[in-house]
Amino acid sequence: QVQLVESGGGLVQAGGSLSLSCAASGFTFSGSALGWFRQAPGKERESVAGISRSGRTRYRGAVEGRFTISRDNAKNMVYLQMNSLKPEDTAVYYCAASGPTGWTTLASYSYEYKYWGQGTQVTVSS
Repeated sequence: QVQLVESGGGLVQAGGSLSLSCAASGFTFSGSALGWFRQAPGKERESVAGISRSGRTRYRGAVEGRFTISRDNAKNMVYLQMNSLKPEDTAVYYCAASGPTGWTTLASYSYEYKYWGQGTQVTVSS
């Protein structure tokens, strides 16, 4: 049974930091590209960051330089370190895994991801 379980969300003041974690099980974690997405109320889900099997990373422009995605294949974990948070970062954050993919593949779109977590709320107050 595939599971992706996010944790680490919460309420933080603008300028603060949060660290999100995602524990994965039930599929070949090391063979997957991984990503973090977010969805704010009334808005479409958007990609935040992605990491390939080789460790290549990409970020949406609005979070570049503030967020860092990382993975630990030994622990089947993916992380999102979020610094200098802004009220516009408020959303439900989801981790996702692509399933089997190429070594350098960076999946950028929702349809490229096969497995999804249930999400964790991040609220940034001004």
